[in-house]
Amino acid sequence: MPDLKLLEYLESYLTENRKNRFHKVLSQRTKHFTVATEDVYQLHNTSAVIRSCDVFGIQEVNIVEEVNSKRIDREIAMGAQKWVDLNRYHTVKSCIQDLKAKGYQIVATTPHTNDCELIDFDITQKSCFFFGRETEGLSQQVLDEADSFLKIPMVGFTESLNISVSAAIILQHVTSKLRKSDIHWKLSDEEILEKRFDWIKKTIKNYDAIVERYQTEA
Repeated sequence: MPDLKLLEYLESYLTENRKNRFHKVLSQRTKHFTVATEDVYQLHNTSAVIRSCDVFGIQEVNIVEEVNSKRIDREIAMGAQKWVDLNRYHTVKSCIQDLKAKGYQIVATTPHTNDCELIDFDITQKSCFFFGRETEGLSQQVLDEADSFLKIPMVGFTESLNISVSAAIILQHVTSKLRKSDIHWKLSDEEILEKRFDWIKKTIKNYDAIVERYQTEA
C-alpha cells in the first residue's frame, strides 16, 4: 500500500510547475501499446526510439540485447530514459514470452505476405511493435512468433526507413487513434502512484536522506 502521506511530503520538494507536469504527463501515459527493439546496432537508434516513446506516451520499452549490448546514449535520449521504463532481455525468446504473458500481441514491423498497412491497424488489441536490426531487420524467430505484420506504405525509390523514424510514424498514428477511442488505455491508479514515486526519486537530490528524515519525524 503506497504511503500517500510520504508522497505528499516528497512532492512538497517539487516546484508547483514540476508537480503539475508530472500529473499531466501521467494522465496521457499508456501500456496498451509498447515497443521492442531487437539487437539494434547503432546506439543512437535505440536512444531515439526511447525518446519517441516518451513523446507519444508509451510507458514501457523492451530492449533485446542478444548480440549487441550497449548503454543507452543519454545525450540522444534527451533524458527520456528517466521517464520511460526499460525492460532489458538477453534473448528474443524471453522477451516474447514475457510480453505474451502480459497479454500483448507481437506485431512485426516489416513487409510480409499477410501484412497490414498502418492505416488499417486494429488498435483495440494490446500490442508490442517489434523493430529489428538496421541491416538484417527482424530475426526469423520474431517473424515466426509474430501475431501480425505491419508496414508503413511508401511510394518513393527508398525501400525502407530508419527504425527510429519508423517507430515515430507508427506510434504517432496508433496513439492518436487510441486517444480518440473508447478503449481503456490509461495507466491504472496504482501504476500512476508508482510512477509518481519513481519520478520524484529521479528528480529530488538526497532522496534517501529526505525519506529517512520523514520516517524519523513521523
